[in-house]
Amino acid sequence: MISAASNSVDHPADALARRLKALRSKPPGSLVIHEIYRSLQGESTFMGLPCVFIRLTACHLRCVYCDTRHAFHEGGPMTLDEVVERALGFGDDLVEITGGEPLLQPEVLPLMSRLADLGKTVLLETSGAVDTSAVDPRVRVILDLKTPGSGEVAANIWRNLDHLRPTDELKLVLCDRRDFDWAVEIVRELRLLERCPVLFSAAAGRLNATELAGWILETRLPIRLQIQQHKVLWDPNARGV
Repeated sequence: MISAASNSVDHPADALARRLKALRSKPPGSLVIHEIYRSLQGESTFMGLPCVFIRLTACHLRCVYCDTRHAFHEGGPMTLDEVVERALGFGDDLVEITGGEPLLQPEVLPLMSRLADLGKTVLLETSGAVDTSAVDPRVRVILDLKTPGSGEVAANIWRNLDHLRPTDELKLVLCDRRDFDWAVEIVRELRLLERCPVLFSAAAGRLNATELAGWILETRLPIRLQIQQHKVLWDPNARGV
């Protein structure tokens, strides 16, 4: 990474430390939370259902199409009790844990278990670039496998695919035809459709969703086209929806 101030190349460890700066001083046992809000689920097979979103701060990746860069640094510490109380206060049965990358904060594991203990259907949206093996099996993992066009394909932890269950979902955001062909090859080679639902999304401003729909039809595979419903219903740049 090039530093604008010095025009020198940063060490990867220095870049990572900057990306995780928001987590550096958080109190032990707490979570750095960007926002908690209620909306309709805009993605996944749960699309359209009322859902409480718990968005955690910080991400170690920098996907070229990221639409939640405000979650990289903004937010503040909350105890697990405070997070659970706020989430329960909305009264919905569906809760999604998202980010940023939520699995960067180990305290998210007991948070998800507590929500599941309380009878909530818990979704976890994770980049796939952090080990998912410790996630409570009651949690429905939405694994976002990074494509070459994302700029972060090297960060994929491929063994995470071995942990996928029928209740989980695999999501791939595609930037172009090259990404599409790469994704179809992975899906076929690893027989991923036999493990869980597979969803393809078009990266906003980079790939036309109608074109992607045509490509999916050509494959004759039961891949689901995913469109971000919340960006259709509200301003695409709106937060808290």
